[in-house]
Amino acid sequence: MRLVPALIAALALSACTATERAAPVAAPPAPRIAPPAAPAFVGPVLDGSGACTATDPGTATAIEPGIGECALVRLKGRPPTDVLVGEGRAGREVQVLYAEPGARELYFFVNNRLDRIVR
Repeated sequence: MRLVPALIAALALSACTATERAAPVAAPPAPRIAPPAAPAFVGPVLDGSGACTATDPGTATAIEPGIGECALVRLKGRPPTDVLVGEGRAGREVQVLYAEPGARELYFFVNNRLDRIVR
C-alpha cells in the first residue's frame, strides 16, 4: 500500500521538474532587394499607333536581330498592321505585326532591339 502514495508523489514531483519551452525567436526580416534596373535603350521607338517618335538615322540595311523598331518600319517601307507596346521583366517589350495576303510576320523587340521574328 505504500507503493501507491509513493507513485502519486513521484508523478507530482516529476511535473514540477518539467522545463518550460520558450517561444521561438522570430528571425529578422530579410532585407528587400530592388529588382535590377531595366537596361537603357537609345534611338527612336514606335508608339502604340506604329508611328516613330523621332526620325530613324537609317544605319540598318537589313532586317536582322539587333535593329531598332523604327529601322524595321523604314526598311519595310510602310507602317505596321498592328503594334503592341508594354513593359516586361526585361524592360520595354514591343510586338510589331505585318500582315500580308497569305503571310504574317511578327517582330519581337526588347529595349528597342529586334529579338526574334516569327513567320
